[in-house]
Amino acid sequence: MIFYLCQKKVIIIHNQELKDFLDEKVALYNHPKFILTDPIQIPHQFSKKEDIEIAGFLTATIAWGNRTMIIKNATQMMALMGNNPFDFVINHQAKDLKNLNNFVHRTFNASDFAYFITTLNHLYKNLGGLEFALTPLSDEPDMQLAIHRFKQFFFEIKHPQRTEKHISDPINGSAAKRLNMFLRWMVRQDKNGVDFGLWKQILPSKLSCPLDVHSGRVARKLGLLSRKQNDWKAVCELDKNLRLLDPKDPAKYDFALFGLGVFEKF
Repeated sequence: MIFYLCQKKVIIIHNQELKDFLDEKVALYNHPKFILTDPIQIPHQFSKKEDIEIAGFLTATIAWGNRTMIIKNATQMMALMGNNPFDFVINHQAKDLKNLNNFVHRTFNASDFAYFITTLNHLYKNLGGLEFALTPLSDEPDMQLAIHRFKQFFFEIKHPQRTEKHISDPINGSAAKRLNMFLRWMVRQDKNGVDFGLWKQILPSKLSCPLDVHSGRVARKLGLLSRKQNDWKAVCELDKNLRLLDPKDPAKYDFALFGLGVFEKF
């Protein structure tokens, strides 16, 4: 098995001007008004820990494509679960899964949704839930191996082969953008009211900035990223440079990179 290790060479020198610029953008976009146009609004509809994390996980899973459509379809997912996701996951019966038959978001369809509900039931009843399943070992510097193990946990019961594509694995080179975004939602807590900070077993310093076409483009323009592909090697390169700017909370710069890319067309 090949492990994609982070490069040791750092691309940029610690630059106070760059840090000040990005910190200013973090302050601008890491604000409750950000919730109004972002898929994170879906888990913000709930107050119970398990409801928040299940709603967040399912929303993050379909978070690719048009943001308006992501929010619309994630809202439909919650409605199909009676707007009580944890209760539905734990107490559903086989006949309840038939109610999901008309759901589709791009390539994520009803059979995928049904399996996600089934395996979430397994995770909560037998493995301690999503937080336990995604917690890294104490000596692991980042989330790479934790995400890899999570995919193994997630598909350890009988499942449609097609559904495996909806959980990324950084060991295979994926940037795991949606899982890194979900982890940011659950782990970061800076009292700004956007990220939840529900999970206390994972240090924010181990998080990676979710890497997509927008954040990648901005990172390259700012000299934070030289690799052309948006893969796990690129995530590692970006991580190293963002940790120069804030070693304790590097993922906060997701707000800056995303905001610059999407809202300011940087």
